[in-house]
Amino acid sequence: MKQEEVNLCQIQEWYPKFKSVSIKTLIHELPESFVEYLLDDHGPFLLPASVTNEDAFPNIIHNPEEEEDYQVSEGSGDEAELPPPPPSFPELELKVKESIKSLGGAVFAKLNWSAPKDSAWISTTGTLQCTSFSEIALLLRSSDSLIHDLCHAYDSCCDKSLSRPPNFYLALRKWYPSLRPEMEFRCFVRDRLLVGISQREVTGFYPALLEKKRGIEAVITEFFLDKVSETFELENYTFDVYVTTDDRVKLVDFNPWGAFTLPLLFTWEELEQNFTEEGHGVEFRIVETQSAVRPGLKTAVPYDYLDYGPGSGWDQFLRNADQELQRQSRSPEAGG
Repeated sequence: MKQEEVNLCQIQEWYPKFKSVSIKTLIHELPESFVEYLLDDHGPFLLPASVTNEDAFPNIIHNPEEEEDYQVSEGSGDEAELPPPPPSFPELELKVKESIKSLGGAVFAKLNWSAPKDSAWISTTGTLQCTSFSEIALLLRSSDSLIHDLCHAYDSCCDKSLSRPPNFYLALRKWYPSLRPEMEFRCFVRDRLLVGISQREVTGFYPALLEKKRGIEAVITEFFLDKVSETFELENYTFDVYVTTDDRVKLVDFNPWGAFTLPLLFTWEELEQNFTEEGHGVEFRIVETQSAVRPGLKTAVPYDYLDYGPGSGWDQFLRNADQELQRQSRSPEAGG
């Protein structure tokens, strides 16, 4: 993988070309001071001071009596222990507020490549829906997965010369509360050929997909041939799509082939094999039984709270899920 491949998968690079077939998005370049704020893990966890008086936790009832316990009395000798004042990004906040308003009042936020999916647990709704700059800052600041974008985006590149991109961007995408997670799919392209499609949300079993599978494969393949294959610059990559109830396809994201991109219900070795087998065509995989679901971010707790070590419950669960998926793939009724 080369740096150019990673760079072309940044949302600010591909979105202008695919705006007409993607989710409405507004993109802001982030000031370096805000990037430093996201990376700062030395001091206390502070949300930015809001110039518009917006609160990331609007439903919390503040108790003045309890807050007095944390106030330092004048002349107590503890002045040195006072926390630093919260940072403030007034220009960025006002731009974000205007964008949220123009996108209908609620957005889904991400950086150049990644979204803070691992911090949904900390939001007041338990989702990535944001209605204010303070809520966006809370999710971004709480996310471990965004460290990839901030520090490790080029780690898998054979021609690595950068530790990070020159600029970071905040992409605000219109929030659709009615979106169904089972209708998002990851598509795998090798040498400009579509070789695989995987259900994106693999933590649940959706029986309706079994009946819709053939039709979904057809509309995604048509979308790839008509809208993506001749427009996107890379030869090897993945792209995520959402299929609407009336069978329209919306482009969600691009990611590099391999490296940090999850192959979901495939392995990268299987996808390589699909490409090398002449006449194999597209293989489409979905979770076909309840026992084949895979654990994911819907555990609603940080990764650090989970024990994935050998012999743990999650380790055994993953092993069982892999075995069941392999059994399905070998079954003549699998329909892959």
